[in-house]
Amino acid sequence: MSELFSLKGRRALITGSSQGIGFALAKGLIDAGASVVLNGRNTDKLAAAAAAIGGDTKTLAFDATDHDAVRKAVDGFEAEHGAIDILVNNAGMQHRTELENFPADAFEKILQTNVASVFHVGQAVARHMIGRGAGKIINIASVQTALARPGIAPYTATKGAVGNLTKGMATDWAKHGLQCNAIAPGYFDTPLNAALVADPDFSAWLEKRTPAGRWGNVDELVGACVFLSSNASSFVNGHVLYVDGGITASL
Repeated sequence: MSELFSLKGRRALITGSSQGIGFALAKGLIDAGASVVLNGRNTDKLAAAAAAIGGDTKTLAFDATDHDAVRKAVDGFEAEHGAIDILVNNAGMQHRTELENFPADAFEKILQTNVASVFHVGQAVARHMIGRGAGKIINIASVQTALARPGIAPYTATKGAVGNLTKGMATDWAKHGLQCNAIAPGYFDTPLNAALVADPDFSAWLEKRTPAGRWGNVDELVGACVFLSSNASSFVNGHVLYVDGGITASL
């Protein structure tokens, strides 16, 4: 059974992994036996994160919204270091404003960060995986893939797109031996949610709205990521796995 979930000998690239969910997933995959490649744009933050994680951890700085930069970075890494067996598309951002006043430039930025990056990095890595006939792609979706909340309509749209892009990846690439799935976190205590965590009224609402009655801890996402990265999920494809304390299951 331990071999079924073992990631020994596999390498994972995780975008947006210098903090928050990406950082937690990187630590979890290291513990499961993988080597990890941390990605972000800030080289100092990446170096600090790699030092904190330890183990077989490398860094690869690039802007996940820049198609050419992504392709160059991924191709160069594969040529120098070898295969990327697992990709976790985690890079993302939030912008909270009522829809009627949502700035057009912020809308374009959130589309590029939350959706286009999944396409750019997914395509660049998949081209190598297809040649090898194997690979795991895990996109980080959200409870907003299924549900909306006031003030974040564009974010909701992007995470709905991530869910459907995941299905599209599976539909196109399963025949090449790839498993493409998504993890949809509920409300977790992360830097992206810092303003909400600090708001006692919101926290009180969330605790009543979520059957589990609390915020999630980022470490609680690791098991889902290990499962979708391992042989245990060899026939799981195009699936969105909600890790949300039951919030999408209840009214």
